Amino acid sequence: MTSASAKTAKRKTGAAKRGTASKRKQAARRPASRQTHRETLVEVRNLKMYFPVTEGAFIPKVVAHVKAVDGISFNILRGETLGLVGESGCGKTTTGRCILQLEKATAGDIIYDGVNLNKLNLKQMRPLRQRIQVIFQDPYSSLNPRMKIGEIISEPMMVHKTEADQAARDKRVSELLSVCGLNPKFADRYPHEMSGGQRQRVGIARALSVKPEFIICDEAVSALDVSIQAQVINLLEDLRDEFNLTYLFIAHDLSVVRHLCHRVAVMYLGSMVELAECDELYDHPVHPYTQALLNAVPIPDPTIEAKRKHQIIKGEIPSPMNPPSGCVFHPRCPIAVDACKKNMPEFREIRPGHWAACSEI
Repeated sequence: MTSASAKTAKRKTGAAKRGTASKRKQAARRPASRQTHRETLVEVRNLKMYFPVTEGAFIPKVVAHVKAVDGISFNILRGETLGLVGESGCGKTTTGRCILQLEKATAGDIIYDGVNLNKLNLKQMRPLRQRIQVIFQDPYSSLNPRMKIGEIISEPMMVHKTEADQAARDKRVSELLSVCGLNPKFADRYPHEMSGGQRQRVGIARALSVKPEFIICDEAVSALDVSIQAQVINLLEDLRDEFNLTYLFIAHDLSVVRHLCHRVAVMYLGSMVELAECDELYDHPVHPYTQALLNAVPIPDPTIEAKRKHQIIKGEIPSPMNPPSGCVFHPRCPIAVDACKKNMPEFREIRPGHWAACSEI
């Protein structure tokens, strides 16, 4: 064999090895299909959150309630990512805020690692806040413009006293910036000197600063450009594997949810309509609302997209102050019958691990 042939063969062998390694890496990053071996970290039972509507300037009188969340139940396993999706106003963010205890739920239980958060006062809740953190939606308004990046990230360490002194906090800030793909020198910058993607990475670093085990990502990538979204999603995935984190990932972009999540829960008008493992939900959606959401996701191939028949949901979303009786989706449902107007469908397991609230399935 000539030297040129030997070099060519060597290059092909190297490329094959790299391709195999890449496939192994992608397979390792892909969410597992079964999570039954993991213990439950968060359990939400019949959660309700009603906001009072008042009228009258001097003596306010409650005239109605906005039923933002109306009796939902689900659990999150330790080490997994649960996606919570639905249209704007369906109650996704309110659910996250209730788990964080930023809103006190009207009814129901939120069990975190065996502790009912709804029964804790502010003093009892304080130690748990170190274990539960949040990444907010808007990277422009969630960072204090008067504080430097280093101060923003180190502030939770001071509050929870996780680092002994300023030198230790500065070292931790540099480590977190590096982990989140930022230059440690950014600690001396202000938020207005950074792009949206960089600010969101700062928000992620701040959430990690107190070494939490559960993070609520509230539309964490919706305000970013598509290319930056991919970078932040990959970062969240790497951090989950590296630090054994558990996520509640709130979003409306179903393609993003499929890339990151193990299971997906679908909400509509304060109620949960379907819950299943990611691949199962995308391959075999059973609730008409879930089917309509997935049908609205564009296909990258223009030929297939042009031939596809789109399913358009008729009507408008009802008011959460006066939701329809029976099934909340029946005014817009293509398969609704008279019974759907009267009876609330049971949220039942239609096949192993696949739950749905529809009496016509």
